[in-house]
Amino acid sequence: MNRIVQSLCLVLAALVFFSALLALPLSMAWGATSSPAAPLQGVRPGNWAQPLDSRINLYRMTPDLYRSALPAAKDWPQLQALGVATVINFYQKSDEQWLRDPRVRQIQLPLHTDRIDDTDVIEVMRSIRQAQAQGPVLIHCKHGQNRTGLIAAMYRIIYQDWSKEQALAEMAGAGFGGEDRMGDAERYIRGADVGALRTALESGACSTSPWALCQLKTALSDWIGGA
Repeated sequence: MNRIVQSLCLVLAALVFFSALLALPLSMAWGATSSPAAPLQGVRPGNWAQPLDSRINLYRMTPDLYRSALPAAKDWPQLQALGVATVINFYQKSDEQWLRDPRVRQIQLPLHTDRIDDTDVIEVMRSIRQAQAQGPVLIHCKHGQNRTGLIAAMYRIIYQDWSKEQALAEMAGAGFGGEDRMGDAERYIRGADVGALRTALESGACSTSPWALCQLKTALSDWIGGA
């Protein structure tokens, strides 16, 4: 009887031992896949736009590119101290109401994220790059969230080689606000052909499509000029 009991105990011990061995790789694998995400929570990536003034949603994207909501006249001294030489406005109202400095170039390119296309993005990207050659640039819309967020994300992707996911993470998570209204902006970004946009920017084309209205106007103008 004792031998039977001892044998059963040995069998039980062996089963427990082998079960533990089988479970070990699973627990190690779970730990390897789940633990890296924890340290990232609450940590702001160093390459995200840096907050400067929450009143106007002002952030520094790069040393020569800033983003904000619609400034007021009282905000100009701060922007002037940053060296802003060009202001690019995506809002429908002109900047003339608050910006009276004749030395600052004003570019107004009204946008609607629910119907933005490659032609709009190419025009804005080209305007930003050309303006940066003259000094720091401020881009803004009314709230500094949706339209400005889309353009900032595309700038990151096209000129700074960020992935779409990296740019979208900054757009939604860096504290700009308006996350619940970014659906149209996100749809455009996810569907954008980045290679085609870069090719158009490098070639001087106004769109990624040969049938875009701006392309047809250029072709017609060239045809008339050569006739």
